[in-house]
Amino acid sequence: MAEKKKSNATTQMAEEGGPFGRSLLDDPSVRALSRVGVVDVGSNSVRMVVFDGAARSPAYFYNEKLMAGLGRGLAETGMLNPEGKTRALIALKRFAILAKGMGISPLTCVATAAVRDASDGPAFAAQVEAETGLKLWVIDGEEEARLSAQGVLLGWPEAKGIVCDIGGNSMELARIAGGKVGKRATSPLGPFRLQQVEGGVEKRKALIDRVLKKLKAKIEPDNDRIYLVGGSWRVIARLDMERRNYPLTVLHEYRMTPESVLDTIDWIAANDPAVLRARTGTGAERMALVPLACEVLRELIRIFKPKEIDVSSYGIREGLLYEQMHEKLRARDPLIEAARATEITSARLPGFGKKLFAFLLPIFKSATPEEMRLIKAACLLHDTTWRAHPDYRAEVCFDNATRANLGGLDHPGRVFLGLALLHRYKNSRAGSRLEPLFRLLTEEQMQKAEVLGKAMRFGAMFAASGPEDAGSLAWNPRKKLLELTLTSLGKDLFGEVSQSRFKSLAAALRATPVVKEGAENAEA
Repeated sequence: MAEKKKSNATTQMAEEGGPFGRSLLDDPSVRALSRVGVVDVGSNSVRMVVFDGAARSPAYFYNEKLMAGLGRGLAETGMLNPEGKTRALIALKRFAILAKGMGISPLTCVATAAVRDASDGPAFAAQVEAETGLKLWVIDGEEEARLSAQGVLLGWPEAKGIVCDIGGNSMELARIAGGKVGKRATSPLGPFRLQQVEGGVEKRKALIDRVLKKLKAKIEPDNDRIYLVGGSWRVIARLDMERRNYPLTVLHEYRMTPESVLDTIDWIAANDPAVLRARTGTGAERMALVPLACEVLRELIRIFKPKEIDVSSYGIREGLLYEQMHEKLRARDPLIEAARATEITSARLPGFGKKLFAFLLPIFKSATPEEMRLIKAACLLHDTTWRAHPDYRAEVCFDNATRANLGGLDHPGRVFLGLALLHRYKNSRAGSRLEPLFRLLTEEQMQKAEVLGKAMRFGAMFAASGPEDAGSLAWNPRKKLLELTLTSLGKDLFGEVSQSRFKSLAAALRATPVVKEGAENAEA
């Protein structure tokens, strides 16, 4: 009966175009969409997110959630939580009004485990549509796993491993590699369901182990990296940061070893939840589910044996955005796309970043592909905080790079980018309040970031015309010679400040600076 119900729902979604309809970005002419709105009706929370355009790197125009608890008690009663239904309906009415005011149409609304499993789920979905005009697309577990995995791919195009998305009433797994979603599976390992297991910790452990072994047989992990998606996982990761005194509290792309996670699970169990809540700003409803999520994560590590555990702030909502994207847009680098978008909206001379990169490229010919994309991003962002007070511009640059919503950027990459931008405005980093974050980089990486920053600081002196009109750079690392060949225009632009910045760049490279005149000057 359940299979027939699922089949009918799938058929209806196909006939009606599903929750997505046609791809919003099939036509290149509509790539610059104003806004895309999605609603995720989960077992624990109800959230509305409005993305400012279907860009490759998501920009959150609006983000609101309510911890409604729709799935609380579902395993025991088979029905949605009555208070949760009331709270969720109030939130959805509000979301419908907000979406209308923002001019978002249609608002894509997806419901997951609680609504799909509850006997009164269809009635609730009908009530929502009647009272708000919002149609809830109730998706099955494997579809939920696919969308969550797509959310991870939105931020991590090269991600390879297992996506593990925990909600209130279920936990989904999906394999990802090569930009594609592979095998998927769903399970009843959400904390709300585990609350209903009688017999205490040992009975829960037996159930968790039994389910995880079935999931392992279906997913076939091979010591993969695990990407954690979901609020309970994020709280555990935030507590891992707290225990380790980690300096950068950005959860997206936070990476942990299995040993560190197990130590944190033990640490959580040994501390007062109220104290941990206060230290991390975690809500009471969320914190109440963390111990059960810890039980699942401990056994997940033991049975799946991952080599690394990473946190993704992107999940099903970002997966819904990814669903809309044209394949060509999906193939783009989210970091570079975000940097381009920031340059267009915030730089004094949009487009100069590309010219600056080309001018400085001779210095960075030996850079690795990963370093090269950071160099490109830095050049695009080099002038995007010009409105900040001059005394604080360097620190604002650093903060923007390290804390901004940027995909495709791990924590050392964030600090490297931030440090390069700091040196774009400031020669020395000594004594900075930001020094604790520098420990995420090696000495070599810090030196490379300083060179990049001082190179941008020098190259920006030719912004009036474009550095390609002023001259060219040549770098001989063996002889430690940095040569600047100036055109006649460049000679006039190469004043005292420019000269000082060129010498500072050469010093960072531990090189001898050489200034030459081009052929046109020699002939004159």
